Amino acid sequence: MTTSPTTPSVSASSDSASSAASSPRPGREWARTNARWLLVAVAPPVLFGLFLLLAGLNPLDVYGQMLRSTLGDSYGLGEVVIKTTPFILTALAAALPARAGLINVGGEGQLAIGALFTAWAGVFYAPHLPTLLGFPLLLIAGLAGGALWAGVAGFCRVKGGMNETISTILLNYVALFTVAFFVHGALKDPASFNWPFSPQLPDSLRLPTLPGSRMHLGIVVAIAAAVLVWFVTAKTRWGFATRVVGGNPEAAKQAGFNVGAIQMWTLLAAGALAGLAGMIEVTGIEGRLRPTTGVGYGYLGFLASWMALNHPLWLVATAFIIGIISVGGNTLQISSGLPSSSVNILMALVLFAILAVGKKKGGKS
Repeated sequence: MTTSPTTPSVSASSDSASSAASSPRPGREWARTNARWLLVAVAPPVLFGLFLLLAGLNPLDVYGQMLRSTLGDSYGLGEVVIKTTPFILTALAAALPARAGLINVGGEGQLAIGALFTAWAGVFYAPHLPTLLGFPLLLIAGLAGGALWAGVAGFCRVKGGMNETISTILLNYVALFTVAFFVHGALKDPASFNWPFSPQLPDSLRLPTLPGSRMHLGIVVAIAAAVLVWFVTAKTRWGFATRVVGGNPEAAKQAGFNVGAIQMWTLLAAGALAGLAGMIEVTGIEGRLRPTTGVGYGYLGFLASWMALNHPLWLVATAFIIGIISVGGNTLQISSGLPSSSVNILMALVLFAILAVGKKKGGKS
């Protein structure tokens, strides 16, 4: 009995036909992806609008007031830029480890320790130094503080196998209590009338600001950092190694990559970026260290990173959006009678929408 020579080709063609039928068409997949992100853009403000209706407010009026108060004049825009600066840097602190398959939720604590190191250096080592010596010292102190705090989580991850998501979250609380300890103790201003904050930094150690505005040069530093992180992760060998480790750590190890070292250095760099945000807060806005310096900025930066799919350049735009929402929260309190923290509901809705999109995306893979 002879076998028909056409049988294998018929089988192969039928397999390819079924494979083509099961795989989504490029146009359809593009439409689905854009529909998901349209949902992220539309659903949160609509749902928050329902909340405003239940509170007896006109959502369109509230949104209009928020936009006018943030983008309608130079003062509002300046306040948005001030908020956006730490959001960009803490978003980078989340986006960079994400390239290596790590989840760094510790931007909050890393910013706080960076601010603590900056204030310590400014109060005890640099108050009488000229700007050309004192300011670089504060910069190094801020970077080192954030990197050190992230290094604790990195060491626990590399040497102890501890999940970095849990360790960075827990370290956030330790960092805030550490800052409180010092501003109530060694760093407390003797002339503060028992208020817990450090002495004021001299003008020579402050970031330059635009005349008649609180807006400082920190935004330039933050955008430059975003460009640098993009270049390093997309155009260098270290960035390639980071992406390989993030894609499959086990395969990267088999290929000869030092997975532990790459993860450790990535977390150290991320912590330095968040520490830079703390340094900018102390030298650009506060002029001193307080227990509340930068509180909440790390979590909002993490949200900005997720909104941008951890892309170092896209997150500049999402951080700006979150800056608008944050500053616009003051409008809710002044003109609508709602607490400014009500905008946290809107940000939570944005996060839930992103999680829902991510779940759908993951479910299909």
